[in-house]
Amino acid sequence: MATGKPKPIMKKILRFIALTSAGLGIVCLTGCASVSKSNGTISKASFGSMPDGTPVEIYTLRNNNGMKVRIITYGGIVQSIKVPDKDGRLGDVVLGYDNLDGYLKNSPFFGAIVGRYGNRIANGKFTLDGREYTLAINGPPNHIHGGKKGFDKVVWKALKADVGPQGPRLELVYFSKDGEEGYPGGLFVKATYTVTENNALRLDFKAATDKDTIVNLTHHSYFNLAGHGDVLGHMVYINADKFTPVDSGLIPTGAFRPVNGTPFDFRRPTAIGARINQNDEQLKFGNGYDQNWVINKPMGELALMARVTEPTTRRVLEVYSTEPGLQFYTGNFLGGTPTGKGGKVYERRSAFCMEPEHYPDSPNQPTFPSTELKPGETYKNTIIYKFSVQQ
Repeated sequence: MATGKPKPIMKKILRFIALTSAGLGIVCLTGCASVSKSNGTISKASFGSMPDGTPVEIYTLRNNNGMKVRIITYGGIVQSIKVPDKDGRLGDVVLGYDNLDGYLKNSPFFGAIVGRYGNRIANGKFTLDGREYTLAINGPPNHIHGGKKGFDKVVWKALKADVGPQGPRLELVYFSKDGEEGYPGGLFVKATYTVTENNALRLDFKAATDKDTIVNLTHHSYFNLAGHGDVLGHMVYINADKFTPVDSGLIPTGAFRPVNGTPFDFRRPTAIGARINQNDEQLKFGNGYDQNWVINKPMGELALMARVTEPTTRRVLEVYSTEPGLQFYTGNFLGGTPTGKGGKVYERRSAFCMEPEHYPDSPNQPTFPSTELKPGETYKNTIIYKFSVQQ
């Protein structure tokens, strides 16, 4: 069958791939187990195979200050983040599994890349360019986190794994076909993970499309800065004067509600458990915190969104992003079902998520910032999780 000449937009996507990789080299550790430089190391190993035989790899990124991050190519999942506590002891601060089988059988998006659209879309429908699109329904009656087989459930390709100027870095790529989970347009996505010298995990997303579509990518690690127990004593600061209230299906009403005088006011550091059980309609809808905060910053500016401190270990997590919203979720539905790393049973509220993203259901909310992406444009999104110790 003759392939013919590439369409102009496909040429643009191919050019996007070339430009985003230019000068970096495609080094996937083939033929060697690791790459090491003065500012860190990166190594790879097998993490099993998919049911169809597709191999899954795990990459370990280390800096020189005691931080180690492990990432698997299935779902772009951050399998482990080890950082020091007040005594210099390393501890794993994210939930997950020791093997691939755990992620395949039962994973509530542990550590994954979420897309093509993070969060919920009401009734799995939206209209773009006058045409209604119907998406896969995986959180009835709504579509959530990209559908039944979103970006969290596919094997990404390692485009590059090396140690750059900022530290060890891993580039994963995935091409989402036109119509996948109901979304229009072929979408090329690149996710770059970097472990920096100041103990930060930086994620840089880029995407390009061959047809008008919607995009809202985020990261879904479940954090516990103590490494065990519940997170109700973690102290949270969120840089937001407003949040977007939801209905009983956790779909935004379209309003922007001031946090003042509500359990959603984290402008001063407050324990997660201080108000989580208050008699508040919004808390009841989510069985705890599961809302989107409107961050106080200009659109597209990389700035501080939130800070979380764990009193016993004194570990601190700061979240920065270019995104306008932050979904803060307190593990309300873990419920002791998953048995994770080291045989740990993950009980209700044993972790929290900080998901920088555009607001939920934005395609159906005309007052929310747009999530549309057109051919010739480049989607960009930076998320930084920075770890330190409270002095």
